[in-house]
Amino acid sequence: MSALPEIHGACDARFASVREAFLENFTEHGELGAALTIYVDGHPVVDLWGGVASRAEQQLWRRDTLVNVFSTSKGLAALCVHRLIDAGLLALDAPVARYWPEFAANGKEHVTVRHVLGHRAGLPALRVQLPQTALYHQDIMARALADEAPFWPPGEQHGYHAQTFGFLLAELVRRTTGITLGRYFREQIAGPLQADVHIGLGPENDPRVAKVTRPLGATPAPGETDLMSVFMREPRSMTALAFTNPIPVPGAVNTREFRAAEIPASNGHASAEGLARIYAALAGGAHPGSHPPPPILSRAGVARCHEQQSFGYDQVLRLTTRFGLGFMLSQPEGSGYFSPNQSTFGHPGLGGSIAFADPVAHIAFGYVMNRAGMNILVGERPRRLIDALYQSL
Repeated sequence: MSALPEIHGACDARFASVREAFLENFTEHGELGAALTIYVDGHPVVDLWGGVASRAEQQLWRRDTLVNVFSTSKGLAALCVHRLIDAGLLALDAPVARYWPEFAANGKEHVTVRHVLGHRAGLPALRVQLPQTALYHQDIMARALADEAPFWPPGEQHGYHAQTFGFLLAELVRRTTGITLGRYFREQIAGPLQADVHIGLGPENDPRVAKVTRPLGATPAPGETDLMSVFMREPRSMTALAFTNPIPVPGAVNTREFRAAEIPASNGHASAEGLARIYAALAGGAHPGSHPPPPILSRAGVARCHEQQSFGYDQVLRLTTRFGLGFMLSQPEGSGYFSPNQSTFGHPGLGGSIAFADPVAHIAFGYVMNRAGMNILVGERPRRLIDALYQSL
């Protein structure tokens, strides 16, 4: 294969600098395979892909290539809960135990749906060690969470619920609808939007899934926590347990078992176009043509997504984070910045993927890749694309 990848797709002339930045990520910043889709006012203005999906199989990246997007999945899971709130099946300030009675045990009777969405529930980790395979079973994770006691008084602090966030939301969806979060997402959000995004991936899709590779280097971004050092130095700390209990077998991310499971906080599989298509339905603005996408949330529901819940020191990540209701919000500066408009909401994923909606500029953004970075929040590669986008407006 050529050392200089061929960039495929389309890009409006107005956003030529975005295409240049996309190419430079390959030539100067170690990109292996990636895709980028941007909508403005419901119209795709950038739709690019290039590089390698799998080196071992000499497989090039295609427009419909899927890849695990890690915590970018959290925004997708949150959308399911917001849709149920819109439908009146969940209440934002109701205790979780109203829908899940067993959850009230050990001081959690006052934990609300709002607390969970804002990473304020005090359940970022589990103290009792679980087997590696527990990550693949919602029933095991739900029982463990129901039995757990909060790490802090619910609502008084915030800390990133790295894995537990998804299982908490999935149990709310299951108790409310009788079906899994992955199925609800497919039937109520991805399906109606014809978005190629999945939480729980069928084997028929395996031939088009990119292989996730290890990052270049091992140094965290300036100002970010060195999580690996924390895991080694403080293996029983809340921070370590949030990411390592349970932890899948090394390399599991590229296995059929991992892809098939529903791990709503971290194993969504998506194309860039699929992610951008979902967020375009939330970004507002005038949609071209006579067939706008079906509404996923009400206007009030969209506004609710970016209602700030937490901004400050994160008890788990040990840096500053800013959250709305289930979504990460852009910070004014630093590694948490991804938009000049503070109502922009979405979620980055460990390693680099990110998707968001900017309801002020009516932008939807989806970026995926298969070479993970060391960033916890927004990495250098997506940041360069985001900066080029906003400079082009």
